Amino acid sequence: MRTPQRRMTLLAATAAATASLVTAGLLTSVSAQAAAGCRVAYSVASQWPGGFTGNVTVTNLGDPVSGWTLRWSYGAGQQVSQAWGATVSQTGGQVSTTNVDYNGNLATNGSASFGFNASWNNASNPDPTSFTLNNVACTGGTTTPTTPTTPTNPGTPTTPPIPSDPPPSVPPPTGLVGWATQNGGTTGGGGAPATTVTNASALTSALNATGAAVIRVSGTISCSGMLRVRSNKTILGNSGATIAGCGLNVSGDRNVIIRNLTFRDWNDDAINVQESATNVWVDHNTFSNGYDGAVDIKRGSDFVTVSWNRVFNHDKAMLLGHSDDNGAQDTGHLRVSYHHNWFDGSRQRNPRVRFGNPVHVFNNYYRANGGYGVASTENAGVLVEGNYFENVNDTYHLGEADSGPGRLVARNNHFVNSPAGQTGGSVASIPYSYQLDTASSVKSVVTAGAGAGRITV
Repeated sequence: MRTPQRRMTLLAATAAATASLVTAGLLTSVSAQAAAGCRVAYSVASQWPGGFTGNVTVTNLGDPVSGWTLRWSYGAGQQVSQAWGATVSQTGGQVSTTNVDYNGNLATNGSASFGFNASWNNASNPDPTSFTLNNVACTGGTTTPTTPTTPTNPGTPTTPPIPSDPPPSVPPPTGLVGWATQNGGTTGGGGAPATTVTNASALTSALNATGAAVIRVSGTISCSGMLRVRSNKTILGNSGATIAGCGLNVSGDRNVIIRNLTFRDWNDDAINVQESATNVWVDHNTFSNGYDGAVDIKRGSDFVTVSWNRVFNHDKAMLLGHSDDNGAQDTGHLRVSYHHNWFDGSRQRNPRVRFGNPVHVFNNYYRANGGYGVASTENAGVLVEGNYFENVNDTYHLGEADSGPGRLVARNNHFVNSPAGQTGGSVASIPYSYQLDTASSVKSVVTAGAGAGRITV
């Protein structure tokens, strides 16, 4: 069972500790230029028997550097097996991480983030106690690398300098955030006894039953069409659970949770929310190779959160509002939060929005979306905030095809080989509290956590 997330910001690793590593031959010189100071945030995002996922953000506090190597040591046998956002090697307990092509240049106060999977011994998994960036200790402040300082009173502990900017934000929790917390909240089946289903007939009956229910899907269920989901249902995928060929339809009902499922090859929509359905949470699912929308929300539906999902090998990801002619039903509704989703090459509708205001699109990772990222149309109001766009030619814009323009406000986004998009107008205020992750760290956070199989439910 995974343990709760731990996080630490290392502001006081001493230069003496690093010097001892150099003396021992554990730190070697690198070709990149030296840093004059740095700060590291290291966190264990999730942990399970035999393994864990780590996230690291390094901030350069000195002069700009072109190319970096970050090093630390493990003392309990941890072994890194896979990384993203950096190239990682390990010798014994010594870990060396080197930038990849897109994050090698660190300006003063600039940050780079990466993540990794590693093994541990199930007895202890202590965090590293010191880091070096290009062979300079990361103490949380600036130093002169070639001139060590001696305290005037060696018996008095030194006080670490105050960082020149605030530490990166803590990665957000994976619990319910956003519009689905409003209007009384979303609890699904609550504490109802769980029923496990393994075939289409049993799944159909369980979804359509009256009353609160927790439904666990086990194995691969093959089906076709759309299966109706009634109110007060929690649908959870056991490890590897897959729905192949069909989708789930929440139509006019409320209080539904759908988590930890893989959907593939659906012949209509994978998840359809319509006819004034309210309070729906779609979380930690994986979608690929379907016919129409992965998650479509329309016809006056409201108070929906779509979080921590991955869409890949698929064209039309997420549609909000189905028709330009449906303003009478949709205006004042279609309020949806899209956060920490991984739009992994999904071509368009990430999301495409009509009428809803405010629609909150935050902390999502966009990779190589060939059509576009976000479209605001038909007087919708969309806040695009703290997202990471990589190799996306059209990140966000107003209007789409025959649909007239909406309004769009963009702030605090991170762009890699991607332009800032089109903005205009104002958006209604967000009524709920939320924790915004630093945009530059979103890629590592989302790729480590989005999709089915990343949580235990």
